[in-house]
Amino acid sequence: MNLEIVTIGDELLLGFTIDTNAAHIAREFAALGVRIVRRATCGDDADAIAQAVRDALDRTGAVITTGGLGPTADDMTKPAIASIFGRGMVLDEAILASLQERWLKRFGHDLPASNYQQAMVPEACTILPNRHGSAPGIWLEDAQQRWVAMLPGVPREMRGMLADTVIPHLRDRLPIGGPVIRARTLRTANIAESALADKLGELARGVNGLSLAYLPGNEGVDLRLTSYALPARETEAALTAAALLVREKVGRFIYGEGDDDLAALMLAECAARGLTLAVAESCTGGLLGMRLTAVPGSSRVVKGGTIAYANEVKVRELGVSQSDLDTHGAVSEPVARAMATGARLRFGTNIGIGITGVAGPDGGTPEKPVGTVWVAVDLDGEVHAVRAILPGDRSEIRYRTAQLALDRLRRAFDRDQDAIGWTARG
Repeated sequence: MNLEIVTIGDELLLGFTIDTNAAHIAREFAALGVRIVRRATCGDDADAIAQAVRDALDRTGAVITTGGLGPTADDMTKPAIASIFGRGMVLDEAILASLQERWLKRFGHDLPASNYQQAMVPEACTILPNRHGSAPGIWLEDAQQRWVAMLPGVPREMRGMLADTVIPHLRDRLPIGGPVIRARTLRTANIAESALADKLGELARGVNGLSLAYLPGNEGVDLRLTSYALPARETEAALTAAALLVREKVGRFIYGEGDDDLAALMLAECAARGLTLAVAESCTGGLLGMRLTAVPGSSRVVKGGTIAYANEVKVRELGVSQSDLDTHGAVSEPVARAMATGARLRFGTNIGIGITGVAGPDGGTPEKPVGTVWVAVDLDGEVHAVRAILPGDRSEIRYRTAQLALDRLRRAFDRDQDAIGWTARG
């Protein structure tokens, strides 16, 4: 089954509200083997809604809409879509009674006149009960079995109704043992998208008939393998075999799968080894410490940190040599190494991580352009440092630097890390 999604609301087009509904629907339906082939967004305009849904019906015959089912004048979804099916609007007495009871119980007074609109439904429709809010959903279908499911735009209500009514209804229509859509994501750090493609070689365009997508972000490049055509009993085995082939090509640049967070993985590794750590941050301003301490249970590993933004703080709090600052500058290998060691000694931990860099937008030089960072890891007195020039704006550079530091800690646990080289520049 192919399906299209139409999300409705001026707030979506204006960017005031992020459309999370379409992404959630796509994930849920992929698990059923239903493929979302197109997503559209339109404003609170009856003609625009009708045109968007009519076009989607002509292409696939199956549409889910979210939004525009409320009680206000800009909620036009039901009459606009009813017009496509040649249906008028009628008052549903059961919905009206439910709304009146809800308002009396919750607010102690009669239903406002504007809410009567929520009890108006297309003729000959199927009501989709809403246990999570006041606006019921609507299912409209014609003799050619073309259908539209209308759901509320409030994400909590939409997700509840999708699980309660729409997914069970569609599951009954799908062939038993048919193909499902499943994906497996491998997470990489500290390697560019183009370099990944080079490493993958002939696998770069797909693996054993499965598609391979490159998803770059501040944490690195995710590699997503997707199966569209296999039945459920074969899909997991195919994804596992394909992931193994990718791992063989990409190697240590892969740090996890799915939603794995590198900070959480490193904390778990430290806890398993009985290690503690401390951080010394300059350009990231505490971002690495924030990422680490956002993980529940991090207090078993993280002992503290220092935001050494000013040079005098680096000297006073971390023992950085004034001579190194004068000779090499704050953004340099000697300073990063001294910051890492200073953090380890100051807090009495096994691990110290030092970060210094130029996050921009100003402060860069030809020798040290914006994005230049040095990260050092001191593991029980053995210090390794790496230089990188990271792309992006100030926020992106700071986040990528924190991710680089976590990846350098991961490499510190890998005795083969010299194959890549801690002091590689550029």
